[in-house]
Amino acid sequence: MNLHQFRFVQEAVRRNLNLTETAKALHTSQPGVSKAIIELEEELGVEIFTRHGKRLKRVTEPGAHALASIEIILREVANLKRIGEQYSAQDSGMLSIATTHTQARYVLPLPVAKLREAYPKVNISLHQGAPNQVAAMLLQETAEIGIATESLAEHPELVTLPCYEWQHMLVLPANHRLAQKERLSLEDLADEPLITYHPSFTGRTKIDTAFALKKLHPRIALEAIDSDVIKTYVRLGMGVGIVAEMAVRETTGADSSADLVIHPAGYLFGMNVSRVAFKRGVYLRNFVYHFASLLSDRLDRKLITQAMKGQGSDYEM
Repeated sequence: MNLHQFRFVQEAVRRNLNLTETAKALHTSQPGVSKAIIELEEELGVEIFTRHGKRLKRVTEPGAHALASIEIILREVANLKRIGEQYSAQDSGMLSIATTHTQARYVLPLPVAKLREAYPKVNISLHQGAPNQVAAMLLQETAEIGIATESLAEHPELVTLPCYEWQHMLVLPANHRLAQKERLSLEDLADEPLITYHPSFTGRTKIDTAFALKKLHPRIALEAIDSDVIKTYVRLGMGVGIVAEMAVRETTGADSSADLVIHPAGYLFGMNVSRVAFKRGVYLRNFVYHFASLLSDRLDRKLITQAMKGQGSDYEM
């Protein structure tokens, strides 16, 4: 048995047992993938997959056990490579970060700049996606560190740590009838067209839950994943915006009070926690620990190491 066979089996599962897609992903031929999997099954003496003709249909019970071992083997092979990179290249390499648009646009620029200052030979690869895509990139080891508000804590294969708290903010045109009201209610907002995030992004679940608990039915005029887009449509008078605190934290220039009025809305929707995540069992290089510490003072190497080893259980803020 060999690592190529292990990778073929693992990728086949990732590609929903589609050998054509598996071959494309691994830059090889479909017959080659099929042959390698069959050879591995013959060597193990068990079927990893059930088949219908030449098509893979599902993972067998012994196949599930084999896949768990393959996952560990390939993870440790990747760890060996990282250890080699750590001690041969020292403070150089590639840091792959998976995150959402809001984090990439408003939270990460300063930490990334500081990391580059401390490690000038480290290059950054920034992957943006929905929270579930961030989790998938970590699980597939496309990224070493992930930052998002939703989804990450739902995966037991990931070690997740709280990074920072934030609240939603209400954004209104300065001439809006509610702009000068000091404390807006959910009832006030339910009467207005709202512009906010897509349901899977940036704490939208808490917004929907708050209205549902009051048995209110808000009018969502527009959904977006980009806070700047939301603010743009607010300026056009399409409705009241609900955005993440990070998106208006340093309100200057075009976002000045002469243009938009901004109200904290934590009392309406509660607080949100953005989390940092790593794949469980993965070897982390020095600059990964350093980058995490730049995201939050609480994310020091000791805390992350303890969490990665499964030591302790209360890491909440």
